[in-house]
Amino acid sequence: MNKKKLKAFLDYKADFYNTSDFIEDDPISIPHQFQKKADIEISGFLIATIAWGNRKSILNSGEKLLQIMNYAPHDFILHHTYKDLTTCEGFVHRTFNAEDLKYFFTALKALYQNYNSLEEIFVKHQNKDGLQIAIHHFKQEFMAFGCPKRTQKHISDPLKNSAAKRLNMMLRWFVRQDQNDVDFGIWQNLSPALLSCPLDVHTARVARQLGLLKRKQNDAKAVQELDKNLRKLDPKDPVKYDFALFGLGVYEGF
Repeated sequence: MNKKKLKAFLDYKADFYNTSDFIEDDPISIPHQFQKKADIEISGFLIATIAWGNRKSILNSGEKLLQIMNYAPHDFILHHTYKDLTTCEGFVHRTFNAEDLKYFFTALKALYQNYNSLEEIFVKHQNKDGLQIAIHHFKQEFMAFGCPKRTQKHISDPLKNSAAKRLNMMLRWFVRQDQNDVDFGIWQNLSPALLSCPLDVHTARVARQLGLLKRKQNDAKAVQELDKNLRKLDPKDPVKYDFALFGLGVYEGF
């Protein structure tokens, strides 16, 4: 398939899957319960962090997170006390447990005492090539409040060759200006052109079959290669093709 036909095919599939119907069964449905920017940020960051495994299980865990925060994420983060963290007891999603969640709440409180929005961290560290270095610095800042060793693995680092799938997905949600109201576009000081496709087994498999990705490992180098090719197809909104690649892989078995 030549570049022109490939672009037309992926544009069609992106439009087909980038609709409000996508929301219901996707982790993005958790932050879609809110209107306030900080509530969307916090709930979106937390659900993105645990977004691996069975999608139904992810959504069930997301609802438990919202219950713990009394369905008021920003208010809870700002005002919770050490005693309030007992509500985390018993929470577990795969390898993410109550100890991890307690640290996440503690670190988020500290960050929101220093920043009005998590966006400011990524704006501060962005560069012309994308947001992967900014993800590295976000991890550094997030882990700076006495993070337990076991918890550190739950924030990926592209500079350690991680594809950082979940954080790139979160960035798509917050940065991409979506005319169909799936992605939020609440971080308006970052350009969608800098976004990277969240690389999972489905998007990677389809990307390889379409000739967009040659690297065999799903790592940071593969993300860079896919970025380069998707930005050729649409320099302004390259990660709209996440909908196409994911949809083709998950729903069509492409």
